[in-house]
Amino acid sequence: MKKLLYISVNSKPENLSTSKTVARKFINKFLERNNDFKVEEVDLYKEHIPRLEYQYFEKRNCLIKEDAAKQLDDKDRKEIEKIRQLCDQFIDANVCVIAAPMWSLSFPAPLKEYIDCIIQDQKTVTFEDNKPKGLLNDIDRTVVYIQSSGGNIPWILKPVMNKGVNYIENIMKFIGIKKFEELLVDGTGTTENERQEAIAKASEKIDEVIDSMKF
Repeated sequence: MKKLLYISVNSKPENLSTSKTVARKFINKFLERNNDFKVEEVDLYKEHIPRLEYQYFEKRNCLIKEDAAKQLDDKDRKEIEKIRQLCDQFIDANVCVIAAPMWSLSFPAPLKEYIDCIIQDQKTVTFEDNKPKGLLNDIDRTVVYIQSSGGNIPWILKPVMNKGVNYIENIMKFIGIKKFEELLVDGTGTTENERQEAIAKASEKIDEVIDSMKF
C-alpha cells in the first residue's frame, strides 16, 4: 500500500488553523480518488523533533554508526534513533503534504528542525566530489506545500515574499524529489468571513493539484 505523509506545523487546533483545515480537505479528496493509500500524520508541535548535536554525527549529514551510538548516554541514543525514524518515515512516503502558515515570510521553526533531520548522507542525499546529489529520485514522489497567509500577495512579489514556499521547493529538489505542488491559501484577513472565503477559494484548486501529482 502506498503512503501519504501529512506534516502539520501550527500550534492551533485544526478548526482554527487555516492551513490545517485546507490540508484536511485536500487529504480527504485525495483519498476519495486514491483509496490504495494509507495516511501517517506528524504534528510538529506535538511530535518531539531532535535538535542536531555535534556528537550525533561522524561527518557532514551522516549520523554515527550503531557501535559509536552505544557509547552515548540514553538520551542521546534515543535522539539518534528518533532522527533515523523521522528520515525513514519520510523516505517511505509516496506523497508528502506539508501544511504551514507563513510566519515572517517563511514558516514556523519546527519545520526547519524537521528538515534538518531528514537530510542525511546515504539516505536522502549523498556527496560525490564534495557535490551533493539527491537520492529520492528512485521512484515518483510528490510534495504538496499548503501555506496560509493573511494578505493577498501580488504574483509579481511572490518570488520575494514566499520565501517559505521557495525554500521547501528547493530543498525537495535538492534531495531528488522533482514533483512539487503548492496550494496557497492567501488573504485569510482578520475576520472569520475572510478566512472562510480564503479556504473556499483554495479548496477549489484541490482537484487541479491532485491531477498534476505523480506517485
